Amino acid sequence: MLVDDHAVVRRGLRDLLSERADINVVGEAGTVKQALDEAARLKPDVVVMDLRLPDGSGVEACRDIRSAHPETKVLILTSHADQNALFAAVIAGASGYLLKDLNPASIQDAVTQIGRGGAMLDPQMATGVLERLRKGQGAHPADDAFSSLSPQEDRILEMIADGMTNGEIASKLQLAEKTIKNYVSQIYAKLNVERRSQAARLATERRLRKEQQ
Repeated sequence: MLVDDHAVVRRGLRDLLSERADINVVGEAGTVKQALDEAARLKPDVVVMDLRLPDGSGVEACRDIRSAHPETKVLILTSHADQNALFAAVIAGASGYLLKDLNPASIQDAVTQIGRGGAMLDPQMATGVLERLRKGQGAHPADDAFSSLSPQEDRILEMIADGMTNGEIASKLQLAEKTIKNYVSQIYAKLNVERRSQAARLATERRLRKEQQ
């Protein structure tokens, strides 16, 4: 199954993968919601997933699909060479993370290999991720990102988790609402999320882990 918000990209991938007799493209999706619905309906062996989607991230979709359907494998296929995103994808259960600039045969081989239970990481990025995993830094995909937050950003993230609006946060910190909006954008970038609810969920999960320690 193909998941990408660009119909032209999906068409190109469908044509490319259909060249192989051992690959059958059973469906497509352009958003996280569509991906979850179609994965449940079609139960594909492999989902080829873009990293950035209009309503969320491919990492989130991967985590949800793998949780609901452990037998389905996920290959992240993206144009973004992002170490943190790759690390997050591995922790979320992705079997592969490749860049779109690979030659067509390599993408075909990756889908086949992952469908057979193998794994495939972009060779230029895999070394750093494997080293982090060996060091036991795999507790949560956002852990490293949390450490990159400034004290002020961390404080604002906690307020987001408490359900406060930008206006309420601005009032509490005695800052302009526009300043808070800029902080929130920086937090989203560092946590690799696109929505307020995603940032709040990560912050809440962090709280729970701390309480359980």
